[in-house]
Amino acid sequence: MISLTQKAAKQIKVLQDEIGDAEKRLRVLVESGGCSGFQYGMSFNVRKPDDVVVESHGMEVLVDPTSMAYLEGSEVDFDDGLQGKGFEIRNPNAESTCGCGKSFN
Repeated sequence: MISLTQKAAKQIKVLQDEIGDAEKRLRVLVESGGCSGFQYGMSFNVRKPDDVVVESHGMEVLVDPTSMAYLEGSEVDFDDGLQGKGFEIRNPNAESTCGCGKSFN
């Protein structure tokens, strides 16, 4: 499964409240591209029939089955510090990541 840190869950809640659509949840996905072969993506969407719904720290996250195969065991964090990167995915399945942290192989 995927987990969220408390900071990530708090930021997701803020963004979800700003959107103002109770049906939309954060979707975490993997797609081809980026400088390392695959890249992470995030958006707010409504649930699709085949989505995996992950609950962590009171927030629900949507993941399609194909992306879940790449994200199994990952943790989503949020960094808002001085050098803050925003959302960051710590993926134990990634053999390598690029410097920006948005793509992997």
